[in-house]
Amino acid sequence: MASDYVLEAHDLVKRFGEFSAVKGVSFSIERGESFGFLGPNGAGKTSTMRMISAVSQPSSGTLSIFSLDPRTQGPEIRGRLGVVPQEDTLELELSVRHNLEMFGRYFDLPRKVLRERATELLEFAQLSERANDKVENLSGGMKRRLTIARALINRPELLILDEPTTGLDPQARHLLWERLYRLKREGVTQIITTHYMDEAEQLCDRLVVMDHGTIVAHGAPRELIVQHSTREVVELRFGTDSHEDRHLQLAPYAQRVEVLPDRVLLYVNEGDDTLRQLHAIGVVPTSALVRRSSLEDVFLRLTGRTLVD
Repeated sequence: MASDYVLEAHDLVKRFGEFSAVKGVSFSIERGESFGFLGPNGAGKTSTMRMISAVSQPSSGTLSIFSLDPRTQGPEIRGRLGVVPQEDTLELELSVRHNLEMFGRYFDLPRKVLRERATELLEFAQLSERANDKVENLSGGMKRRLTIARALINRPELLILDEPTTGLDPQARHLLWERLYRLKREGVTQIITTHYMDEAEQLCDRLVVMDHGTIVAHGAPRELIVQHSTREVVELRFGTDSHEDRHLQLAPYAQRVEVLPDRVLLYVNEGDDTLRQLHAIGVVPTSALVRRSSLEDVFLRLTGRTLVD
């Protein structure tokens, strides 16, 4: 493995009995980048993350992490990782500081080092003033920041985050994003799974889109949007339970039309021009929105499903 790569996977497969959760995926992750896995629940993201966290063995294929083989060198790999699970696993009855220091003992860190790192991480997570509070008294966003801080106690070379902002309000999500930006500036390689399109666009240098255990697209977020969608999208709602009958009427005015249960999407280059054309022929939706194309449009194009299905 080249020194510029933290991780390389080739034809990676994970089976559970006769069911294949991951079906021969290949990807590589460069040192210092933020790499994303985008897709809905059941796409194979979590199974892939467990393999690259060196806690689940691949059924077949090759996987190299830090030029090491997780089949035989799992403990050495895990000592250089930081893992943020999808669900917080904090000790609710213990203090914020004690959660950090206790977790650090798994890495055989001296007590003095633990205290110093805990203090640094409390500042990083903006929890210094809550250091002696019980974790059960923290908000959801604070608990998530603490979980990330805990994953950094061993100063990992690679930080793995599984759905890091699920369940958080917008303010908490943006604060968490800022913390992850800071880590990236400090050179920490990050792997992020998410089903939030805006999160992937904000955080990831490159990403793969997964569906049904396979990779259906890969590249930088903006590259994927340019490759698989138009510059703008017009969203139309007509105040009816079904929009199927609108497809033929609207198709001449767009490069592509997607009919969803609650709205119709027109993929065009100039949304305002399209709306004027529709108005001229008497099409009057109950609401209309012009927006730029997003990764959700890419996923819909490739799989026929929205990211939150």
